[in-house]
Parts: sequence; C-alpha cells; structure tokens
Amino acid sequence: MTYQDRLLKAIPGGAHTYSRGYDQYPDNAPQILKRGEGAYVYDPDENEYLDYGMALRAVCLGYSNKEVNQAAIQQIEYGDNLTRPSLIELEAAETLIKAIDSVDMVKFTKNGSTATSAAVKLSRAYTGRTLVARCLEHPFFSYDDWFIGSTVVTRGVPQNIQNDTLTFNYNNIQSLEELFEKYPNQIACVILEPANFEHPKDNFLHNVRDLCTKNGAIMILDEMITGFRWHIKGAQHYYGITPDLCTFGKAMANGFSVAAVAGKREIMELGSIEFEGRERVFLLSTTHGAEMGPLGAFVKTYEILKRENVVDYCWEYGKKLKNSINQISKDLGLEKNFIIDGIDCQPFFLTFDSQGKSSMEFRTLFLQEMLRHKVLFPCICMSYAHQEKEFQRTLDATAKSLEIYKKALNRGINQYLHGNIVKPVFRKYN
Repeated sequence: MTYQDRLLKAIPGGAHTYSRGYDQYPDNAPQILKRGEGAYVYDPDENEYLDYGMALRAVCLGYSNKEVNQAAIQQIEYGDNLTRPSLIELEAAETLIKAIDSVDMVKFTKNGSTATSAAVKLSRAYTGRTLVARCLEHPFFSYDDWFIGSTVVTRGVPQNIQNDTLTFNYNNIQSLEELFEKYPNQIACVILEPANFEHPKDNFLHNVRDLCTKNGAIMILDEMITGFRWHIKGAQHYYGITPDLCTFGKAMANGFSVAAVAGKREIMELGSIEFEGRERVFLLSTTHGAEMGPLGAFVKTYEILKRENVVDYCWEYGKKLKNSINQISKDLGLEKNFIIDGIDCQPFFLTFDSQGKSSMEFRTLFLQEMLRHKVLFPCICMSYAHQEKEFQRTLDATAKSLEIYKKALNRGINQYLHGNIVKPVFRKYN
C-alpha cells in the first residue's frame, strides 16, 4: 500500500486538516513528510523540498528552530501539563497582553477554530443576540457549525444554525450596512480578518468599527494569519484599528499548537468565576489549552521575532519575490497568464488559461513543475529561514516551470499536465 492509501484508510480525508489533503496537490507531490528543517521539508527517503507552505503558515522562523525547541523542551521537562496553572501559562498570557494593544485578557487554546468560536460565544453572551456577520472573502474561520453552515459544505449542520450566520463583503461597507438595517438589534458580532488578499480601502476597517459601535455589535478581528506577520503588534496595530475581541494562532509559536482568544476585559471576564452571583459563561475549558511546551515556544518565538526584526524581513522578501517572479513572467510574455499579487508579506499567485480565464488546470501544472524542481509551493509563506540561497532557487524553479506553462498555453495543456487537477477545499461534492 502507498502512504496515501494508508492515510486514507486510517484518517478521514487522509490528513487532519483538509488543506493538507491529496486533492490540494498534483500527483508528483510527496504523499507524506518525515521532517522539516529551516525552509525545507523531507520525505521518508530524505528527498529535500524547499517549502513555501510552512505548515499552513504556522512556521515563521523556520522549521525546528533550536531556540524555540529548547524553550519547549525546558517546559516539557517541567512536566508539560500540571494540576494548577503554571508559571509559563501566566508568562505567556502577560506576554500577549503586553504585545497587543487591544488585549486586556487572554485565553489560550490549541487551534484557531476553538478560539474564534469562543469569541462568537462571548459576543452572544455580552450582547444577548444570536446572529453572526462574517466576511465572505476570508476563507476559513472555524470548523464549528456557526461558520461551516455559511459555506457550501452544509451537510450535518442544522438549518437553524445555517440561518444564524450572515455574510458581507470585504472592502464593501454597504454590504455590512445592509445587514444591520435588515437585522436591527439582532447581530451579536462582526468577524473578519484585518486583511487577506488586499489592504483595506476607503477606511473600511474603521467604518466597520464605527458600524459595530453604533449598532451595539462586537467587532472580532481574526488574526490567525495576520498576527505577528503584518506587524509585531498585529495587523490591528498596522492599520490603526481597535477591535473588541481578537484571535491569534499560526505564527505565534513557530508551528507549536497555540491559539488564543483575547480582548477587552469587560467581555473576556464573562468567562471568569470570581464574580459571585453573576450568571456564568462557560468559555474555553481544555485540558491541553495551556500545555506548557507550546506556551514556552510562544514566549521564545515572540522574543526572536522582536530581536531579529523578522516581520520586516518577511515583508522585504515577499516584495522582492513578487517583483522578480512577475518580471520572469513578463519576460516570457505571460504577464496576463501568471501573476503574483497580494500584500507583500503574503503574496499569492493567479493562473489563467489562453482565454484569460482563471484556471485550476494551469495552477496544477505550475505546482507540478515547481515540484519537479523540488519546490513545494502551495502558497507563498516566507519565513526567516528563507534567505538568499532559497530566493535564487525559487526564481530558478519558477523560470523553468513557466517555460513549460508557456508551452502548454501554445500547444495544449494535456501533453504537459500529468494526473488529477487540484480542487478547492470548500466544495459541496467530492
């Protein structure tokens, strides 16, 4: 049996997040990985791949950073999980509070889904309302029903829960205004990322802030991706916006399982226990939420991010990579068919066929060709381990891959594309 066969036999979908599924990669991608080091990952046969997925954007310093590992190991040797709160639990909480301007209190958990769902629960408890307004363009907030029910993958989600989540469009304040007008005094919270594919325009985030304040709704900024990438104080600081609640994860612990819901004291303390006689909100209660090893990794990661100015480095690397690859595309006459776009610290690539239509077939072809040159390129996530050697290797692989791309445009893709076409994660049918 292949690794893929064994994975699908043992794990629904063959992985523990759909973004790692085999349907997200061309057929020549490694079916399974053994380890990562720096900017590279290795399969069981020790074949090396330069990686730009970086554990789904969770690794910001590079795989297996020795300082971070040692900080985690120290906490593991202290017991990793104790009967009462640990010292590192307090240190980590105070670190995040000091780091992020809007944060008075924080609750740690193991993944982003539980953090955003906790923020939604707090919002509903604080406002006494039910409805959630979420940004349609931001692809993933939670595996919980309140979010999944607003996607096309609704099987298993009761209709009444589907009805409780409304959608609006990023950089379109009118779409959110219309929701508040249609559902007066019913919307508990508005949840969105500060940015994803593009910067906010025309004071969009500030207008969202004003609308939430005016209508008594909680503003939640999901900084799972933007946190510690846009700015050491979060994208909320970069854009000068103050949310009521915010969530963090991904880059905060260099791949270790740490996520957080955080924000204003008056909202967060609804989940506390010291207010005698007050009705309780059962917030997050997880045995492993404050596991010491990952929290030690977070504290050390934050220290390194500040010390080495990692955020600024990744912005510069991304800008240079965007410009260089777009120049390669232009030189090949592909500037209308292959484009690197997006915010410099989080670029993305767009693939178009000979008719100018967005094409998953050509996306698959490009990924396939990059893998032939041992570059794993599912997205463009830079880490501090991506240095000049990695930059040049990426450009070399891109130039060779786009030469094949050009031939496929001129001669037909079928003779160049081998295997299945990659698919979107959110689709109603397999």
